[in-house]
Amino acid sequence: MGKARPAGARRQALRAPAKANPNPFEVKVNRQKFQILGRKTRHDVGLPGVSRARAIRKRTQTLLKEYKDRDKSSVFKDKRFGEYNSNISPEEKMMKRFALEQQRQHEKKSIYNLNEDEELTHYGQSLADIEKHNDIVDSDSDTEERGVLSAELTAAHFGGGSGLLEKKTAPQEEGDRPKSRKELIEELIAKSKQEKRERQAQREDALELTEKLDQDWKEIQTLLSHNTPKSENKEKPKPDAYDMMVRELGFEMKVKPSNRMKTEAELAKEEQERLRKLEAERLRRMLGKGEDGETKKPKHMSADDLNDGFILDKDDRRLLSYKDGKMNVEEDVGEEQSKEAGSQENEEKEGGEDEDEEEEGGEESGEEEGEEESDDPDSHSDLDSSVESAEEGDKPEEEQRQAPGGRPKSDDQKACKAASNELPYTFTAPESYEELRSLLLGRSVEEQLLVVERIQKCNHPSLAVGNKAKLEKLFGFLLEYAGDLASRDPPDLKVIDKLVVQLYSLCQMFPESASSSVKFVLRDAMHEMEEMIETRGRAAFPGLDVLIYLKIAGLLFPTSDFWHPVVTPALVCMSQILTKCPVLSLQDVVKGLFVCCLFLDYVSLSQRFVPELVNFLLGILYIAAPNKHSYGSTLVHPFRALGKSSELLLVSDKDDVATWQRGSLPLRWASGRSIPTRAEANHIRLSCLAVALALLRHCVVMYSTLPSFHAIVRPLQALLAEHQAERSHPPELQELSQSILTDMQNQKQLYRPLVCEKSKPVPLKLFTPRLVKVLEFGRKQGSTKKEQERKRLIHKHKREFKGAVREIRKDNQFLARMQLSEIMERDAERKRKVKQLFNSLATQEGEWKALKRKKFKK
Repeated sequence: MGKARPAGARRQALRAPAKANPNPFEVKVNRQKFQILGRKTRHDVGLPGVSRARAIRKRTQTLLKEYKDRDKSSVFKDKRFGEYNSNISPEEKMMKRFALEQQRQHEKKSIYNLNEDEELTHYGQSLADIEKHNDIVDSDSDTEERGVLSAELTAAHFGGGSGLLEKKTAPQEEGDRPKSRKELIEELIAKSKQEKRERQAQREDALELTEKLDQDWKEIQTLLSHNTPKSENKEKPKPDAYDMMVRELGFEMKVKPSNRMKTEAELAKEEQERLRKLEAERLRRMLGKGEDGETKKPKHMSADDLNDGFILDKDDRRLLSYKDGKMNVEEDVGEEQSKEAGSQENEEKEGGEDEDEEEEGGEESGEEEGEEESDDPDSHSDLDSSVESAEEGDKPEEEQRQAPGGRPKSDDQKACKAASNELPYTFTAPESYEELRSLLLGRSVEEQLLVVERIQKCNHPSLAVGNKAKLEKLFGFLLEYAGDLASRDPPDLKVIDKLVVQLYSLCQMFPESASSSVKFVLRDAMHEMEEMIETRGRAAFPGLDVLIYLKIAGLLFPTSDFWHPVVTPALVCMSQILTKCPVLSLQDVVKGLFVCCLFLDYVSLSQRFVPELVNFLLGILYIAAPNKHSYGSTLVHPFRALGKSSELLLVSDKDDVATWQRGSLPLRWASGRSIPTRAEANHIRLSCLAVALALLRHCVVMYSTLPSFHAIVRPLQALLAEHQAERSHPPELQELSQSILTDMQNQKQLYRPLVCEKSKPVPLKLFTPRLVKVLEFGRKQGSTKKEQERKRLIHKHKREFKGAVREIRKDNQFLARMQLSEIMERDAERKRKVKQLFNSLATQEGEWKALKRKKFKK
């Protein structure tokens, strides 16, 4: 026998519910592929049925309840202001609530209704009430209310009086006899007349009171209008600065709208029309035509003509005056001529038309005039021959005679001659360089510039399709023309200087074609230099035209760019000139110095170091130094240490040194066509040396920030010191060289000496084992703690996301089942009601048929 259990244990066993054994078919075993030691498994055995029932019960308590209450609002919220805010006192709450209520009443309910709360009135009555036409009074005398019928009157006249009789006889049933219809109508009429008299009396009383009130108001108004006199001692406050400024701004003139700014095409069109009009005026004057386009001819005058049909255009009378015993006639005539010339100039400035159109119009008008003269029977053609024969004998008389309303023939000839000599206003774009040259040769500087300007305006790209190509060609022609002007003796530099403005405007309009034209010119110059080097072994300095092209290139294009398609080849060309062209004459020195000036203009902004420039200035100082034995450095091509050209700038005549005056070096000496005298040659040498020293000073200022400045200027310092020791140059040059030496010596040394870079010693390799902390085994091995934490969070987020998606899917399925059950319940209820209706209808049908059968049997 077993040992008996204590009583307490038996009681606990009875109290505890019996653990239900799960159904073996509902148990799901989650098998593992591998058994891992030390890993705890929590979900090795699962109960899907129990878990599903628990989830359904939970969704029924939460999700289904929310679904059923989705359209119900059984929660009351107190939205009064400050109801749940304990920091606000009750008085403040009441004040704020009252303010919010007033604000809500005055707010516009619609943003489009501007007069929502406003009510318009007329003599104290609302217009809305007046529009209803409730009380319309036609006149003061007729105060009876028309169109208003009381209920009693309507019932008495149109209702047969039954209602009135019922109403009136009801309280009199117990008393005397009832009133008849006639009595009732008379009583009603008397009552209406009484009300009418009462209303009229009230209206009269209101009018009397209104008149009395008006009289009393007039008596009081005189007292109210009396103003108390202001105290005389009271001073007006002075306005402050702000008030004064506000008043000034109020009196300022307001800005008026201006016209629209015209586009470039519109301006070009207006300019072309103006030039055409001016050209048409010039051609008309040249042909001697009037304003209507007809040629002026003297009219025939018969012998019996008294010449009394003329009209005075102006008062030709002159005041009689004397000066030194003579009449002042010439001065008056001169003044009149000046006035006429001024009027002609004003006419010329008014506008113009195209030259070709005017010529065609002139020819057509000439033909028409000829036809009119031939067709006119009174054209006095039979007198033309006699007039022509008498012209020779009576020429002085004809010159004195004047046709009525016309000018003398000599004045017409002068006007025609002046118009023919005048510059045309319209020009066609030249197709070749010869055409442009024929247009510009023989004219002054101003006329040449005016011709080029008018060519541009008449052929603006916005006026026609082919004008762009014409102006692109014009740039090349002008560039070639500038080279021809530079090749003259002496060179016409003034015209070139003025033409640069036109070249710049064309370059801004067509930069690509302008750059190609300049590059083409520079390429030709370089090819000529290379061919000369191949044939002769050396190249001479190019002509003045090439130098002018280089100057124009620097003016037209930006020179501070690191690389430019035009400026960079120009720099290469100038460097080749300074290195490959030997200096053999004074003309070469002048050209070389001009190229040095161009170099400084090119690099003034970028401050780029040019070794050819410094080398050429060094050579100029060398050939100007008298003692060359103490010079330590060697010269570089194109200068030679020995030879005839090594003493090219030496001046041995002291008289020429004393008479020299510092000034600009003219470019006419670069052409080499005029042979200077000995004194002029010495002056040119000194001027070249002065220019070289000025350029050197500019280089010292520009290159003073270079680390290698002292190494660059060391040979120059030696030469300048040699010049200072000789004392053979004018005092101005000596002072200039001394100032340059001082500037060179005062510059600080910016570069640092070369020192080996200090570095830490390289340690020896130690064969110490590398310790790697293993945080977790498996595929996550080797990663850091931060990376493992990141991977763990990613894994957790992915797991939670999947779980959330799974729960949402199950919620949707649960709601779908609930909706389906509701639909099925509604369908079952509908079927039940339909079935019940059919049953009731069948019962009624049976009863009706039974009743019908009974009737037939009877």
